[in-house]
Parts: sequence; C-alpha cells; structure tokens
Amino acid sequence: MHKIIKLIATVALGLAVAACSKQDANTKGTIGIALPSKTEARWVSDGSSIVDSLKKLGYDTDLQYAQYEAPTQLSQIENMMVKGVKALIIAPIDGTTMADVLKQARDKGIKVISYDRLIRNSKDFDYYVTFDNYRTGVLQGQSIVDSLMLKQGKGPFNLEIFAGSTDDNNAHVVYAGVMSQLKPFIDSGKLVVRSGQIDMDKTATPNWDGALAQSRMDNLLSAFYGNAHLDAVLAMNDQIANGVVSSLLSVGYGSGTSAMPIVTGQDAEVSSVKSIIAGNQSSTIFKDTRALAGTAAQMVDAELTGKAVTVNDSKSYNNGSMIVPTQLLTPQLVDRSNWQKILVDDAHFYTLEQLR
Repeated sequence: MHKIIKLIATVALGLAVAACSKQDANTKGTIGIALPSKTEARWVSDGSSIVDSLKKLGYDTDLQYAQYEAPTQLSQIENMMVKGVKALIIAPIDGTTMADVLKQARDKGIKVISYDRLIRNSKDFDYYVTFDNYRTGVLQGQSIVDSLMLKQGKGPFNLEIFAGSTDDNNAHVVYAGVMSQLKPFIDSGKLVVRSGQIDMDKTATPNWDGALAQSRMDNLLSAFYGNAHLDAVLAMNDQIANGVVSSLLSVGYGSGTSAMPIVTGQDAEVSSVKSIIAGNQSSTIFKDTRALAGTAAQMVDAELTGKAVTVNDSKSYNNGSMIVPTQLLTPQLVDRSNWQKILVDDAHFYTLEQLR
C-alpha cells in the first residue's frame, strides 16, 4: 500500500510539472505592472489596456494598484521580482523613491519601463513612454487664452490655477507648458490671480485629489470672490476639474447671470466629457491610453526579444541621473465643438451611449 501511494504521488507530481512546463512553453514570461490607483478611471483603463496588449504579444501579467501609497507600490514591485517577472512597467506614485528597488531589478536583469510618470534620480531603468506633457500644458493654456480672446486685447479677467501633484514629474512639465501661455498675460495684468497663488508649490493638488481641489476652490471663492467673478480656472486634470466644477456650481456659477468660468482638464474621463457636453467644464486633453499601453508593451517585447526599441526623444527628459530615452505620443484638446468627432467617431474610445 505504501508503495502504491508513493507511486501515485510521484505520478501526480510529474503531471503537475508537465502542466507547468506546458504553461511556460505557451507564454513568453510574466510582466509586472505597477500603477498608482484604481480611484481614477484613466488608471483602470491603462491597466486593462496594458494587460490586453501584453497578452496579444504572448505574455502573462501581474497587475497591481497601490492606492497612491508609495511604500505599498515599492513592496508590490519587490514581490513581483521575487515571483520572477521578466520586466516591469511602472507608473511611479513618487518618482523619487525608486532608486533602491530599481537597483535590485537591474541586478536581476529585469527590464524596466517608466510609464507615463517619470522615474527620477535613477539610472537603473531603460526607457520612458508618455504623452508630450509640455504640449498638454500648452494646449490647456491656449484654450484659456483663446476662450477669453486675450490676444485680441480683451481683459482683464480673473484666473485661479490648480496644478497637479508635486511628486509627479508630469505635473511640473505640464505646468511649464501652461505658464508658457499664461504668464505673459499674468505679467501684463490681463489675467489677474486674486489669490496670489501662482507658483507650482502654491497651486499643487496632492495626489491630484478632486476632493482637495474642491475644498481649495471653496476657500478661494469665499476669500477672494465674494464681490468678484471668477473667469477661468486652470485645472490640470479631470479629477481636479470635477472638484472645481462642484465647488463653482454649489455657489451659483452656471445659473442666472453668473456664467461658468472656463475650466480646463486632462484625461477625457467620462464624467468630464459629460460635463463638457453640459457646458460646465470647458475642455479636456485626450490621451489615448490604448496607444500608450500598446507602445509600452511593444517596447518591453522589443527589449526582451533583442529588437531595437523605438524612441523619438533622446534629449528632453533629464531625471536627475540621466537623459532618459523617451517615446512621446501626441495629446489632443477636446471641447464642446469636437468631442464627438475625436472621442467617438475617430478614436472609437467611447460610444455615444456612454456619454449620455
């Protein structure tokens, strides 16, 4: 009986090993994907698109969200490495905290792509893929300049600025693009920031948190706009814009004779596109995350299969330790005049039913 049991166990183990070998033969390996949070629709979309793109190329995936907790993200990445991932796609929560874990990845021969958010102060990763964030800021700033007809001499108008999170390098790049358009009019007095809060550190929104943006907008309206009309809000993304719009609506903007200010955004989230259609938010920036995900997957596959990796910028992105080879994608401005053409008809990113 003992021999029979031992034989059965041996056969079972052999079958398990054979099954694992068959599974390994059918995949090119596992890619770890570390993203910031599920609280923003865009990151959920990114995660799904990256998984789909890698699956089509023959890879398994390990997708983790860290809910904007940088230590959690570092632990997730370490666990992925322990499990033997061949490459990592990382959108860092805090791009300055990655040096140690990336050194471990380099020592293990694991390829690393910095995804949409730039990893800083490390040489131990390979490439960066993102949208042209400076161009994003330029488009946001231009939309305010054009809507208020500032180049035609109109003004002065009241403006407030809601930047992104200071631990996200993208926020600084977008801010630079924004100010390239708005600062000349702030300096000339055609745009007046009644709060005096203009610099990045004064206008930042931690974790791009819409609730924090709403609270700050409430405070600014109470302190500086009791007897003045706010004409424009530079909101750096849609989460921030949602908070700003909620605050504005709560005090009567958009009703009676109190027109809604120009409000910008970024990411073309469903709620913001609906807000644009309703006339509350003015614009957003469409970044086709399917294209971003597909590009990241292609870069990983090229690295792992020994092919050349395509980049189109080898000079702009200095992370403090190196100039990072980067592949930039092009953002698009979406407003009430073109949302259907860009998002539905051309990109097929949404259906009309989703936006009703």
